[in-house]
Amino acid sequence: MSALPVFRWHLAPDGYATRRQLRARDLRPGGQGVAAQLERPRRRGRPPLVAYLYRVDLAKPVRPMTPGRWRAHAAMMRARRTCPECRRDAGYVIPPTLGTCVTCAYPEEQCAA
Repeated sequence: MSALPVFRWHLAPDGYATRRQLRARDLRPGGQGVAAQLERPRRRGRPPLVAYLYRVDLAKPVRPMTPGRWRAHAAMMRARRTCPECRRDAGYVIPPTLGTCVTCAYPEEQCAA
């Protein structure tokens, strides 16, 4: 295995992009491996920040959302909004730190208002 080319932050040549940059262009890596990496140095002996780069010419278009994927996404979001305590749609994603909707998590505060 050969070593990856390493570029300093903001100095990568054209033709390389991170996953986020590919996604902004409606592309995905498409099964290709990491082609290079960026390193951003940090102070006080900490290791550098690393970003992996992919070749843009080998990237593929993002797969379109099919009706089945939209249904699965809607079901997933509905499950994240449903309170396991009262079984109602909270209208927002239930915070994992609470585990229930705010009304169920703090019932005494709801009565005082």
